[in-house]
Amino acid sequence: MTQNTAKLALLIANEYHSEKISRLDALFDTHKLWIHNAKEQMELVNSLKSSCKAVATASWATSPLIYELPHLEIISCFGVGVDGIDFGITRNRCVKVTNTPDVLNDAVADIAMALILATQRNLINAEKYVRQGNWQHGPFPLGTSLAGKRLGILGLGSIGEDIARRAVTFKLQVAYHNRKPKKVPYTYYDSAEALAKSSDILLCMLPGGSDTENIINQDILRALGPEGIFINVGRGTSVDEDALAYALKTGEIRAAGLDVYRNEPVVHTELIELENVVLLPHIGSATRETRRAMGELVIENLLAWTNNRELTTPVR
Repeated sequence: MTQNTAKLALLIANEYHSEKISRLDALFDTHKLWIHNAKEQMELVNSLKSSCKAVATASWATSPLIYELPHLEIISCFGVGVDGIDFGITRNRCVKVTNTPDVLNDAVADIAMALILATQRNLINAEKYVRQGNWQHGPFPLGTSLAGKRLGILGLGSIGEDIARRAVTFKLQVAYHNRKPKKVPYTYYDSAEALAKSSDILLCMLPGGSDTENIINQDILRALGPEGIFINVGRGTSVDEDALAYALKTGEIRAAGLDVYRNEPVVHTELIELENVVLLPHIGSATRETRRAMGELVIENLLAWTNNRELTTPVR
Protein backbone atom coordinates (compact mmCIF):
# COMPACT_ATOMS: atom_id res chain seq x y z
CA MET A 1 0.00 0.00 0.00
CA THR A 2 1.41 3.40 -1.00
CA GLN A 3 1.89 5.83 1.87
CA ASN A 4 0.61 9.39 1.69
CA THR A 5 3.81 11.44 1.78
CA ALA A 6 2.29 14.94 1.90
CA LYS A 7 3.03 15.41 5.61
CA LEU A 8 6.54 13.92 5.51
CA ALA A 9 9.24 16.56 5.94
CA LEU A 10 11.87 16.71 3.20
CA LEU A 11 14.86 19.05 3.36
CA ILE A 12 16.11 20.11 -0.08
CA ALA A 13 19.70 21.22 0.36
CA ASN A 14 20.29 23.02 -2.94
CA GLU A 15 18.60 23.85 -6.22
CA TYR A 16 19.37 21.18 -8.81
CA HIS A 17 16.30 20.93 -11.11
CA SER A 18 13.37 23.30 -10.66
CA GLU A 19 10.82 21.13 -12.48
CA LYS A 20 11.43 18.08 -10.29
CA ILE A 21 11.73 20.17 -7.13
CA SER A 22 8.22 21.45 -7.90
CA ARG A 23 7.05 17.86 -8.05
CA LEU A 24 8.67 17.19 -4.68
CA ASP A 25 6.74 20.19 -3.36
CA ALA A 26 3.54 18.43 -4.36
CA LEU A 27 4.58 15.13 -2.79
CA PHE A 28 6.24 16.16 0.46
CA ASP A 29 6.35 18.87 3.09
CA THR A 30 9.44 20.46 1.54
CA HIS A 31 11.89 22.90 3.13
CA LYS A 32 14.41 24.63 0.86
CA LEU A 33 17.71 25.25 2.61
CA TRP A 34 19.43 27.25 -0.13
CA ILE A 35 16.94 30.12 -0.19
CA HIS A 36 17.93 31.21 3.33
CA ASN A 37 20.95 33.04 4.72
CA ALA A 38 23.36 31.25 7.06
CA LYS A 39 21.51 32.14 10.27
CA GLU A 40 18.14 31.17 8.82
CA GLN A 41 19.56 27.88 7.57
CA MET A 42 20.64 26.97 11.10
CA GLU A 43 17.21 27.89 12.42
CA LEU A 44 15.48 25.83 9.74
CA VAL A 45 17.56 22.73 10.44
CA ASN A 46 16.99 23.11 14.18
CA SER A 47 13.24 23.31 13.58
CA LEU A 48 13.38 20.06 11.58
CA LYS A 49 15.48 18.01 13.99
CA SER A 50 12.55 16.17 15.53
CA SER A 51 10.71 15.40 12.29
CA CYS A 52 12.92 15.33 9.18
CA LYS A 53 14.36 12.00 8.05
CA ALA A 54 15.00 12.69 4.36
CA VAL A 55 17.17 15.01 2.27
CA ALA A 56 17.29 15.68 -1.46
CA THR A 57 20.48 17.27 -2.78
CA ALA A 58 22.89 17.64 -5.65
CA SER A 59 25.42 14.80 -5.48
CA TRP A 60 28.56 16.87 -6.08
CA ALA A 61 27.90 19.39 -3.30
CA THR A 62 25.61 19.71 -0.33
CA SER A 63 25.37 21.56 2.97
CA PRO A 64 27.04 19.99 6.02
CA LEU A 65 23.98 21.10 7.96
CA ILE A 66 22.09 18.08 6.64
CA TYR A 67 24.09 15.90 9.02
CA GLU A 68 22.67 17.88 11.96
CA LEU A 69 19.36 16.05 11.46
CA PRO A 70 19.51 13.35 14.18
CA HIS A 71 16.88 11.10 12.59
CA LEU A 72 18.24 11.28 9.03
CA GLU A 73 17.58 8.05 7.12
CA ILE A 74 18.08 8.84 3.43
CA ILE A 75 19.97 11.27 1.19
CA SER A 76 18.60 11.13 -2.34
CA CYS A 77 21.21 12.64 -4.67
CA PHE A 78 20.79 14.23 -8.07
CA GLY A 79 23.88 13.15 -10.02
CA VAL A 80 26.19 10.17 -10.37
CA GLY A 81 29.40 11.24 -8.66
CA VAL A 82 28.66 11.47 -4.93
CA ASP A 83 31.89 13.17 -3.84
CA GLY A 84 29.79 15.83 -2.11
CA ILE A 85 28.55 13.29 0.43
CA ASP A 86 30.40 12.52 3.67
CA PHE A 87 30.30 8.73 3.68
CA GLY A 88 32.15 8.59 6.98
CA ILE A 89 29.03 10.07 8.57
CA THR A 90 26.43 8.22 6.51
CA ARG A 91 28.00 4.79 7.04
CA ASN A 92 28.45 5.37 10.77
CA ARG A 93 24.81 6.39 11.11
CA CYS A 94 23.42 3.86 8.59
CA VAL A 95 22.00 6.62 6.40
CA LYS A 96 21.01 5.39 2.95
CA VAL A 97 22.43 7.26 -0.05
CA THR A 98 21.12 7.07 -3.61
CA ASN A 99 22.27 8.61 -6.87
CA THR A 100 21.11 8.80 -10.50
CA PRO A 101 23.33 6.52 -12.62
CA ASP A 102 22.92 5.32 -16.22
CA VAL A 103 20.26 7.85 -17.30
CA LEU A 104 23.00 10.38 -18.14
CA ASN A 105 25.38 7.99 -19.90
CA ASP A 106 24.38 8.95 -23.44
CA ALA A 107 24.52 12.70 -22.82
CA VAL A 108 27.98 12.57 -21.22
CA ALA A 109 29.32 10.18 -23.87
CA ASP A 110 28.08 12.54 -26.59
CA ILE A 111 29.95 15.46 -25.01
CA ALA A 112 33.09 13.34 -24.70
CA MET A 113 33.02 12.58 -28.41
CA ALA A 114 32.27 16.22 -29.22
CA LEU A 115 35.37 17.28 -27.30
CA ILE A 116 37.47 14.64 -29.04
CA LEU A 117 36.32 15.88 -32.45
CA ALA A 118 36.67 19.55 -31.51
CA THR A 119 40.25 19.15 -30.32
CA GLN A 120 41.45 16.68 -32.93
CA ARG A 121 40.13 18.79 -35.82
CA ASN A 122 40.61 22.18 -34.11
CA LEU A 123 36.96 22.99 -34.76
CA ILE A 124 36.54 25.96 -32.40
CA ASN A 125 39.42 27.85 -33.98
CA ALA A 126 38.17 26.86 -37.44
CA GLU A 127 34.81 28.44 -36.66
CA LYS A 128 36.53 31.61 -35.45
CA TYR A 129 38.60 31.62 -38.65
CA VAL A 130 35.44 31.94 -40.71
CA ARG A 131 33.79 34.56 -38.47
CA GLN A 132 36.92 36.72 -38.39
CA GLY A 133 37.10 36.84 -42.18
CA ASN A 134 40.41 34.97 -42.43
CA TRP A 135 39.23 32.27 -44.86
CA GLN A 136 39.45 34.68 -47.80
CA HIS A 137 43.19 35.03 -47.11
CA GLY A 138 43.93 31.32 -47.28
CA PRO A 139 42.86 27.89 -46.08
CA PHE A 140 42.68 26.93 -42.41
CA PRO A 141 45.65 24.82 -41.13
CA LEU A 142 45.26 21.07 -41.50
CA GLY A 143 43.81 19.03 -38.65
CA THR A 144 44.41 15.41 -37.72
CA SER A 145 42.22 12.42 -38.60
CA LEU A 146 40.60 10.29 -35.92
CA ALA A 147 40.64 6.97 -37.74
CA GLY A 148 43.35 4.69 -36.40
CA LYS A 149 44.21 6.88 -33.41
CA ARG A 150 44.51 5.37 -29.94
CA LEU A 151 41.99 6.46 -27.28
CA GLY A 152 42.90 5.70 -23.68
CA ILE A 153 40.03 5.87 -21.20
CA LEU A 154 41.01 6.41 -17.59
CA GLY A 155 38.05 5.07 -15.62
CA LEU A 156 36.05 2.61 -17.72
CA GLY A 157 32.74 2.55 -15.88
CA SER A 158 29.33 2.47 -17.54
CA ILE A 159 29.78 5.92 -19.10
CA GLY A 160 33.30 5.01 -20.19
CA GLU A 161 31.96 1.94 -21.95
CA ASP A 162 29.39 4.05 -23.80
CA ILE A 163 32.19 6.39 -24.88
CA ALA A 164 34.24 3.41 -26.03
CA ARG A 165 31.38 2.07 -28.17
CA ARG A 166 31.01 5.45 -29.86
CA ALA A 167 34.77 5.72 -30.34
CA VAL A 168 34.94 2.38 -32.13
CA THR A 169 32.49 3.65 -34.75
CA PHE A 170 34.96 6.48 -35.42
CA LYS A 171 37.62 3.80 -36.01
CA LEU A 172 39.52 4.64 -32.84
CA GLN A 173 41.55 1.96 -31.08
CA VAL A 174 40.38 1.83 -27.45
CA ALA A 175 42.38 0.98 -24.33
CA TYR A 176 41.72 1.68 -20.66
CA HIS A 177 42.95 1.69 -17.09
CA ASN A 178 40.90 0.74 -14.03
CA ARG A 179 41.93 -0.66 -10.68
CA LYS A 180 41.10 -4.07 -12.11
CA PRO A 181 40.59 -5.28 -15.70
CA LYS A 182 37.05 -5.85 -16.99
CA LYS A 183 35.58 -8.33 -19.44
CA VAL A 184 35.58 -5.91 -22.36
CA PRO A 185 37.17 -6.11 -25.82
CA TYR A 186 39.66 -3.33 -25.12
CA THR A 187 43.34 -3.38 -24.14
CA TYR A 188 43.99 -3.02 -20.41
CA TYR A 189 46.93 -1.08 -18.94
CA ASP A 190 47.88 -1.49 -15.31
CA SER A 191 48.76 2.17 -14.69
CA ALA A 192 47.58 5.60 -15.77
CA GLU A 193 51.07 6.47 -16.98
CA ALA A 194 51.32 3.37 -19.16
CA LEU A 195 47.92 4.17 -20.66
CA ALA A 196 48.91 7.78 -21.35
CA LYS A 197 52.16 6.71 -23.00
CA SER A 198 50.29 4.39 -25.37
CA SER A 199 47.52 6.89 -26.24
CA ASP A 200 47.03 9.64 -28.79
CA ILE A 201 43.99 10.84 -26.84
CA LEU A 202 43.71 10.37 -23.06
CA LEU A 203 40.17 10.70 -21.72
CA CYS A 204 39.51 11.04 -18.00
CA MET A 205 36.23 9.60 -16.73
CA LEU A 206 37.31 9.29 -13.10
CA PRO A 207 35.03 10.14 -10.17
CA GLY A 208 36.01 12.79 -7.66
CA GLY A 209 37.39 12.24 -4.17
CA SER A 210 40.74 11.93 -2.43
CA ASP A 211 41.63 8.69 -4.23
CA THR A 212 41.69 10.40 -7.62
CA GLU A 213 42.86 13.90 -6.73
CA ASN A 214 45.58 15.19 -9.09
CA ILE A 215 46.02 11.80 -10.77
CA ILE A 216 46.51 13.70 -14.03
CA ASN A 217 49.80 15.36 -13.17
CA GLN A 218 52.91 16.49 -15.01
CA ASP A 219 54.24 12.93 -15.34
CA ILE A 220 51.03 11.70 -16.97
CA LEU A 221 50.87 14.64 -19.36
CA ARG A 222 54.51 14.21 -20.38
CA ALA A 223 53.81 10.52 -21.00
CA LEU A 224 50.93 11.54 -23.29
CA GLY A 225 53.42 13.52 -25.35
CA PRO A 226 53.57 16.53 -27.69
CA GLU A 227 51.00 15.15 -30.15
CA GLY A 228 48.68 14.00 -27.38
CA ILE A 229 45.24 15.34 -26.54
CA PHE A 230 43.69 15.31 -23.06
CA ILE A 231 39.92 15.19 -22.50
CA ASN A 232 38.17 15.45 -19.13
CA VAL A 233 34.48 14.69 -18.60
CA GLY A 234 34.91 13.12 -15.17
CA ARG A 235 35.78 15.43 -12.28
CA GLY A 236 38.03 18.50 -12.28
CA THR A 237 39.73 17.51 -9.02
CA SER A 238 41.48 14.62 -10.77
CA VAL A 239 43.64 17.10 -12.72
CA ASP A 240 46.54 19.26 -11.59
CA GLU A 241 45.40 22.33 -13.53
CA ASP A 242 48.72 24.14 -13.11
CA ALA A 243 50.47 21.17 -14.72
CA LEU A 244 47.87 21.04 -17.48
CA ALA A 245 48.20 24.74 -18.30
CA TYR A 246 51.98 24.39 -18.39
CA ALA A 247 51.80 21.35 -20.65
CA LEU A 248 49.52 23.18 -23.07
CA LYS A 249 51.64 26.35 -23.08
CA THR A 250 54.95 24.58 -23.59
CA GLY A 251 53.82 21.98 -26.11
CA GLU A 252 54.19 19.00 -23.78
CA ILE A 253 50.74 18.08 -25.12
CA ARG A 254 48.98 19.40 -28.22
CA ALA A 255 45.48 20.22 -26.97
CA ALA A 256 42.82 19.61 -24.33
CA GLY A 257 39.05 19.52 -24.13
CA LEU A 258 37.47 20.12 -20.72
CA ASP A 259 33.94 19.99 -19.37
CA VAL A 260 34.88 19.91 -15.67
CA TYR A 261 37.16 21.99 -13.45
CA ARG A 262 38.59 22.05 -9.96
CA ASN A 263 36.81 25.18 -8.69
CA GLU A 264 33.62 25.38 -10.76
CA PRO A 265 32.33 27.74 -11.99
CA VAL A 266 35.74 29.44 -11.74
CA VAL A 267 38.12 28.29 -14.48
CA HIS A 268 41.91 28.46 -14.22
CA THR A 269 42.94 31.81 -15.75
CA GLU A 270 45.74 30.38 -17.88
CA LEU A 271 43.42 27.78 -19.41
CA ILE A 272 41.02 30.53 -20.50
CA GLU A 273 43.84 32.38 -22.22
CA LEU A 274 45.01 29.40 -24.30
CA GLU A 275 43.85 28.75 -27.87
CA ASN A 276 44.61 25.01 -27.78
CA VAL A 277 42.03 24.11 -25.15
CA VAL A 278 38.26 23.76 -25.63
CA LEU A 279 36.32 24.82 -22.51
CA LEU A 280 32.72 23.80 -21.84
CA PRO A 281 30.64 24.87 -18.80
CA HIS A 282 30.07 21.37 -17.33
CA ILE A 283 27.28 20.44 -19.72
CA GLY A 284 27.91 16.69 -19.86
CA SER A 285 24.45 15.78 -18.59
CA ALA A 286 22.83 19.08 -19.51
CA THR A 287 20.00 17.99 -21.76
CA ARG A 288 16.33 18.44 -20.92
CA GLU A 289 15.68 14.71 -21.26
CA THR A 290 18.62 13.67 -19.10
CA ARG A 291 18.01 16.12 -16.28
CA ARG A 292 14.35 15.12 -16.13
CA ALA A 293 15.32 11.46 -15.90
CA MET A 294 17.82 12.26 -13.16
CA GLY A 295 15.22 14.20 -11.20
CA GLU A 296 12.75 11.38 -11.60
CA LEU A 297 15.22 8.95 -10.03
CA VAL A 298 15.61 11.25 -7.03
CA ILE A 299 11.84 11.07 -6.55
CA GLU A 300 11.63 7.32 -7.18
CA ASN A 301 14.20 6.64 -4.50
CA LEU A 302 12.42 8.84 -1.97
CA LEU A 303 9.07 7.19 -2.68
CA ALA A 304 10.65 3.73 -2.39
CA TRP A 305 12.06 4.72 1.01
CA THR A 306 8.73 6.07 2.28
CA ASN A 307 7.02 2.80 1.35
CA ASN A 308 9.74 0.49 2.65
CA ARG A 309 10.55 -0.79 -0.83
CA GLU A 310 13.96 -1.60 -2.23
CA LEU A 311 15.70 1.60 -3.32
CA THR A 312 15.92 2.06 -7.08
CA THR A 313 19.57 3.17 -7.28
CA PRO A 314 21.36 2.83 -3.94
CA VAL A 315 25.03 3.75 -3.76
CA ARG A 316 26.82 0.51 -2.92
